[in-house]
Amino acid sequence: MVKPSNLQQRVARCTPARGFTLLELLVVLVIAGILLGMVGLNAMQGERQVLQGEAQRVALLLQLARDEAIVRNRPIAFEAEPERYRFLIRDGNKWQALTQDDLLREREFPRGPIALSIDPPTAAESNPMRVVFGREPVDKPFILTFTLGDASVAIHADGVGHFVVE
Repeated sequence: MVKPSNLQQRVARCTPARGFTLLELLVVLVIAGILLGMVGLNAMQGERQVLQGEAQRVALLLQLARDEAIVRNRPIAFEAEPERYRFLIRDGNKWQALTQDDLLREREFPRGPIALSIDPPTAAESNPMRVVFGREPVDKPFILTFTLGDASVAIHADGVGHFVVE
């Protein structure tokens, strides 16, 4: 067996251990924390994004309700309150909620209350607000505005079945 020389012993003692220092680990943790914070902020939807998504959904449902009114040959109404909205169908002299329809069922707004306004105002300013789609393929154009906090989104209806969210 060969004994290590003095030089080999000194080199073995002076060779630092391999690994990361505490400072290097802290820098990596800080960078990871900043990145996770940025991802978290982007993942949380702001008021404008929530309104935009809900307005897109309502615009599609309004188009469906308009088409259903023409196909069924019966008026269908969109009725909205600050917390929820629903669709009604005219049955004789009274309005009945569409409870059996999966698409035109009552829904709650994801964040509420939402302020709603329509331009031009309906003849009978009622609470809840109501937009009626008749049996004719041409209706009056309107702008339905959703407001939540400082954010505002509008649905423009041209009267011939096109609903655009802006």
